[in-house]
Amino acid sequence: MHKRILVVLPHPDDEAFGLSGTLAKQISSGAQVTYACLTLGEMGRNMGIPPFANRVTLPEIRKKELQESCAAIGIQDLRMMGFHDKTIEFEDQDLLDSRIMDLIQELRPSLIFTFYPGYSVHPDHDATGAAVVRVVGSLPEQERPKVLCLAFSRNCQEVLGYPDVTQDVSEFLEAKMKSIQSHRSQFQAAELLGSKTLKDKEIIDRFGNEKFWTYKFD
Repeated sequence: MHKRILVVLPHPDDEAFGLSGTLAKQISSGAQVTYACLTLGEMGRNMGIPPFANRVTLPEIRKKELQESCAAIGIQDLRMMGFHDKTIEFEDQDLLDSRIMDLIQELRPSLIFTFYPGYSVHPDHDATGAAVVRVVGSLPEQERPKVLCLAFSRNCQEVLGYPDVTQDVSEFLEAKMKSIQSHRSQFQAAELLGSKTLKDKEIIDRFGNEKFWTYKFD
């Protein structure tokens, strides 16, 4: 049981597909979750289907979507970190690392969720995960929180092996689908379900488990 959990991801919606069920499950067991979202995804290409956002309005829309997703999951502590979308790899490394270190020192989490650096497709994902790993790795071994990583590059299992942590979130599919549905500018959750319900085997098989790699520090 983890009492304090820190989530560090770069974009609104990063939490929705791979992590929202696990976070809802942890919160239901009494965990306090802080979600540090580095950007507002303001450079995202999707503007809704049919479009209802534009380049000017998208940041505020995505901010509200993120807040709605957190409410669906049960996250009460959302930190919007104010970095720029699609530039995390170019941010001042000392600044980025110090902001993450400040969170760790404030919250003292026993568990951190982030992306696995190098195996998470988007440069912002990889840069975020790399920053978390740098910061945690700089701590004395006995003070390091456990780091669980999301990865979904095509070669991730070939290189990393199978995920060593699997969470059954079938009882939290309602919260998960509400989290996904919150990000209306990015996804159409209705298309994910079609005519199926949350109790259909196909939906449970597709969304009912969330998998992570434990980051192994040298």
